[in-house]
Amino acid sequence: MDTLELLLHRRSNKKLTHPAPNAEQLAQIFQAAFRAPDHGKLQPYRFIVIEGEGLKRLEVLLKAAAQELNLDEKQAAKAEKICGQPMVIAVVAKIDKTIEKVPAWEQMLTAGCATYSIQLAAQNLGFDNVWITGKWVDGSALRQAFECGATDKVIALIMLGTAKSQPDKEPKPVNPDKFVRYL
Repeated sequence: MDTLELLLHRRSNKKLTHPAPNAEQLAQIFQAAFRAPDHGKLQPYRFIVIEGEGLKRLEVLLKAAAQELNLDEKQAAKAEKICGQPMVIAVVAKIDKTIEKVPAWEQMLTAGCATYSIQLAAQNLGFDNVWITGKWVDGSALRQAFECGATDKVIALIMLGTAKSQPDKEPKPVNPDKFVRYL
């Protein structure tokens, strides 16, 4: 797929089924993530691939986070939807606040760019996905399972798989006039 075509037609899709990317496809997806802009070449991110039995463990962790953080029933119920997907890739931003040359916000942006690169590479390989967060990413058991340090932040749970069906509508073009200015 042409790069511009991919960017213009990318969209989120929560209605996923098997298959998910295989090991070779995941290797390509992560290579794309490693190409994200990265001031200082810090690679301030880690990726956790969750599939099979790992999805059952993730569901337990998300439900524990919902209880710990006093989330409502609707939020807690989303754990089952998330873990009912073929694959989830968690992205942890590894922030080092002691690096003066590369402030924490730049490191966070790099992790975000790597996350988006995962989405684009997966889409290019024929897999639909959606990037979600939610308050439960701050659950202590989840952070422990993801081996998060004190300054680390879980920034994404990417649900990934094959589209059950294609969306009915094409994405609507956005008028850039409200967002673009020239100096």
